[in-house]
Amino acid sequence: MTEKELLAVACEQFLGKNVQDVKNVVLQTLEGHLRSILGTLTVEQIYQDRDQFAKLVREVAAPDVGRMGIEILSFTIKDVYDKVDYLSSLGKTQTAAVRRDADIGVAEAERDAGIREAECKKEMLDVKFMADTKIADSRRAFELQKAAFTEEVNIKTAEAQLAYELQSAREQQKIRQEEIEIEVVQRKKQIDVEEKEVIRKEKELIATVKRPAEAEAYRIQQIAEGEKVRQVLMAQAEAEKIRKLGEAEAFVIEAIGMAEAEGMKLKAEALQRYGEAAQLALMLDALPEIAAKVAAPLSKVDEIVVLSGESSSTTSEVNRLLAEIPASVRAITGVDLTKIPLIQKATGAQA
Repeated sequence: MTEKELLAVACEQFLGKNVQDVKNVVLQTLEGHLRSILGTLTVEQIYQDRDQFAKLVREVAAPDVGRMGIEILSFTIKDVYDKVDYLSSLGKTQTAAVRRDADIGVAEAERDAGIREAECKKEMLDVKFMADTKIADSRRAFELQKAAFTEEVNIKTAEAQLAYELQSAREQQKIRQEEIEIEVVQRKKQIDVEEKEVIRKEKELIATVKRPAEAEAYRIQQIAEGEKVRQVLMAQAEAEKIRKLGEAEAFVIEAIGMAEAEGMKLKAEALQRYGEAAQLALMLDALPEIAAKVAAPLSKVDEIVVLSGESSSTTSEVNRLLAEIPASVRAITGVDLTKIPLIQKATGAQA
């Protein structure tokens, strides 16, 4: 021990002795306590519980060696044996029991291992099935999500494309509008230039053409106005002449009309007074004109051939033509000859 008091005790006990002497003293002390403890234990206890045996020795021997200034740090029993092989026989029995228990344990372990293996396989299959199901569900969800993402991407792509096209169309429209504005500005400038050119040319024409033309036009206008006045005077004179002639002709026409009206009045009175005789006279007066109109086309005919059936004759054809004369006269003159008794008698006799 390193404490001063115990170290002093050790020096008193072992001063002048070598290391082997110190070992012998300690060994004898431990053997003495070992023998005393062996007397209190059975052989089976000593053999089977060596740690407890060593612990008892260490507890009993520690105070004695401590008084010699020595401390027991460790004490173990390597082996326990006897000369008559009693302990070895106990070992064999124990070994057989241990082996038997080991075989039983091995068999039970193998059985349990088989059962456990089957259970593990079943659990593995169940887990595999659940894992496969989850994988299938995950794959299906992944495919559905992928399809949804693809659809969304396509929609977004289409929207982006449409937005791009719309934006491009807007930009093109803006560009075209700016081009139109530029063209309008250019056109306005061109119109300004053209207007200025027109003004310049107009001033030039005024200076070179208009003013001389105005002078010439004024001269011609004066001449035309004089000619117009002359023509107006002549027209007035001619109109006065025509008016005078018209008044004279109107007087003559009026006189002739009055005479004709008086003649017609007298004729009407005569027709009323003389009745059929007057009508016959009028008809006879009109017959030469009718005959002339009917014969006018025939004057251009050289020869007339009358075709008729066997039972007819020229006389009958003539009579038929005569019967058609009143209708022709009525169509030409408006006079109905069938109402005259004499004509009625003539046509009736022919019929």
